[in-house]
Amino acid sequence: MSGIDRQALADKRVLVTGAGGFIGSHLAETLARGGANVRAFVRYNSRNDHGWLETTEPALRETIEIFVGDLVNPEAVAGAIEGCDTVFHLGALIPIPYSYRHPREYVAANVTGTLNILEAARRSDVRRIVHTSTSEVYGTAVTVPIGEHHPLNAQSPYAASKIGADQLALSFFRSFETPVVVARPFNTFGPRQSARAVIPTVISQALTGTPIALGSMHPTRDFSYVADAVAGFIACGETAGVEGEVINLGTGIEYSIAEMVAIVLKLIGVDLEVHATSERQRPPGSEVEQLLAGCEKAKALLGWEPQVSFEEGLRRTIEWMRGALHTYKPAVYNV
Repeated sequence: MSGIDRQALADKRVLVTGAGGFIGSHLAETLARGGANVRAFVRYNSRNDHGWLETTEPALRETIEIFVGDLVNPEAVAGAIEGCDTVFHLGALIPIPYSYRHPREYVAANVTGTLNILEAARRSDVRRIVHTSTSEVYGTAVTVPIGEHHPLNAQSPYAASKIGADQLALSFFRSFETPVVVARPFNTFGPRQSARAVIPTVISQALTGTPIALGSMHPTRDFSYVADAVAGFIACGETAGVEGEVINLGTGIEYSIAEMVAIVLKLIGVDLEVHATSERQRPPGSEVEQLLAGCEKAKALLGWEPQVSFEEGLRRTIEWMRGALHTYKPAVYNV
């Protein structure tokens, strides 16, 4: 899938949960540019702040309806879904280190929040729900590449909450014929990603000339650029006959953290010390050693393949972060 089918999106009534976040804001904007009527579900806060949608170009932002609420509130979720024919459910608690501290919050947001979406959707006229999973549900690879039938192995409370949410979504398809598709992105990166993630951490430190402080350097990841992930989500929402499917969204190429750091330093043109810090390391039994996506299903069912190479995605992310360093706080590195 090399582009967005504007004709397919025109006049669709779409709800995006987690729309103020990294991937959600890119998805909401792309849908709106494609002509969809987008309702953006964002969590209420006292600053009346809508996350990354605050940076959306004004003319486009005016076309996006903001719906403020909380996914754990079933009345709010029902109100958000009313009148929508497609739901992209990205809203979740994500930072893995924070899940070690407060696992109960992850069950509430990720499991109960997903249950509320599913219950509201099956009581309304929803054509498709795209539920967002994560490659973390696989844990360290047993076989590679990792296909959708790979065993699920939660190595963090976050991963456990996402397995629970995924299984709820699939159970609603099997029990009630709720039109669910589970999109399982691997390690998405790009502009707007929080420094809780490894690539923005490395880039922000390299741009400021700070020695690179990381956790384990040997694990490998399958990194996908955000524009490709967004195209994959939209394909999951628009392709006929894929209800009940789990679909990986990845590149089929893996890089170790050390290899990624070397590429970033080369692109920025700096030579910095790199050292490990315990503050960025997972507990030994929680470290996922290898993630490498099997992508055949996405290509066969969706006609979707990544279009942006890893180095090109890093270049785009670096250029964006040069003008956004003020949004990255050092304290975020430990969350």
